[in-house]
Amino acid sequence: MTDTNPSAYTTSGLERSDFLGLDSTLSAEDVAIRDRIRDFGEKHVLPIINEYWERAEFPEEILPALAELGVVGTFIEGYGCPGLTRRQAGLVAREMGRIDGSVNTFFGVHSNLCMGSIYILGSEEQRERWLPAMARLEKTGAFALTEPNHGSDSVSLETSARREGDTWVLNGHKRWIGNGHAGDVIVVYARDEGDGEVKAFVVEKVDGEYPAGYVPEVITGKIGKRAILQGDIVITDVRVPEENRLKNCSSFKDVNKVLAATRGGASYEAVGHAMAAFEIARSYALQREQFGSPLAAFQLVQEKLATMLSDVTHLQLLAHRMAQLQEEGAFTGPMASLIKMTTSRKALAICREARDMMGGNGLLLDNHVARHLTDMEVVSTYEGTDSVQALIVGREITGISAFTAKKSRTSDK
Repeated sequence: MTDTNPSAYTTSGLERSDFLGLDSTLSAEDVAIRDRIRDFGEKHVLPIINEYWERAEFPEEILPALAELGVVGTFIEGYGCPGLTRRQAGLVAREMGRIDGSVNTFFGVHSNLCMGSIYILGSEEQRERWLPAMARLEKTGAFALTEPNHGSDSVSLETSARREGDTWVLNGHKRWIGNGHAGDVIVVYARDEGDGEVKAFVVEKVDGEYPAGYVPEVITGKIGKRAILQGDIVITDVRVPEENRLKNCSSFKDVNKVLAATRGGASYEAVGHAMAAFEIARSYALQREQFGSPLAAFQLVQEKLATMLSDVTHLQLLAHRMAQLQEEGAFTGPMASLIKMTTSRKALAICREARDMMGGNGLLLDNHVARHLTDMEVVSTYEGTDSVQALIVGREITGISAFTAKKSRTSDK
């Protein structure tokens, strides 16, 4: 039996995946935000996402409904943004991830990284210039930091910026830039040839066209997050006016302010994918019959479901504590790494177990779990790979950095 109901895991599974009732500790405002995202996902995303995902296209038709949710801009206060708490922003990522990872990535890139860069690093005039239209999703944004040779070590970025009077000339190559092929407002990070420090520049469309020299190409052939398109961007003598340089970015330390403000989003998303996979597997096990009984009647299946729920609950508790620490201003980079590493590993395992439990039907997009599984492969990579997160935690607990490669010398024989 193949379940083709796009809302198969939107009702009875919900309370089951919050086994310890952690959501009962949420405020009325928190719950309202959670429920708005769920309603948006069930009405506007789930009925269409599999078709877009398979075609590797972004569902632009959802943008008006997304704008109406009142969550674009998340933690930003003013400029048409809601000024959400860290817990509320996390709930948005969790619920978006529970529905679809591609939509969550678009939202995070636009709302947190791009708008967050402008809010944290821009002047008041620059905030007023760009943020209100972006909060209404009249303009979409992208965050161009990663390069072909610099992902986790983005501090070493090579894209350059050279000042010529009141103009900056950018040259370089960016890769894996979500919405970087289509966004109206692209925050590009580049190294100033004058002082060697990293600066931030806004490259924007004029009359629907990018400036000469900004050449994006959509990356194709992905196995996950197929409904959010990433750009491979070649930047050749792109001229940006001084008024488009974000005035409060003078080094990579300032870039880290943006990354710190958005840290934890991937962990919350992983929780959402894990919740979805458990809910789907549970629903399927109750409906699917084998050897004359529902799958849920078999001891092995019940053990698998119990283990999955235990891991889901573990992740929810980590996210709950993370939000507390963030609100207290006590959340550190190594803490973020430990939680990202753990949530990614366990959420990926939960998705794999759900796919296995569903047999061949787990491979079908109609049953959703394959999308969550492959999207989790992507989540495991961004905001730092599993290995990088482990090394950050290792450095914290040993006091020894293992990031610098140790080259051994071999004697000639």
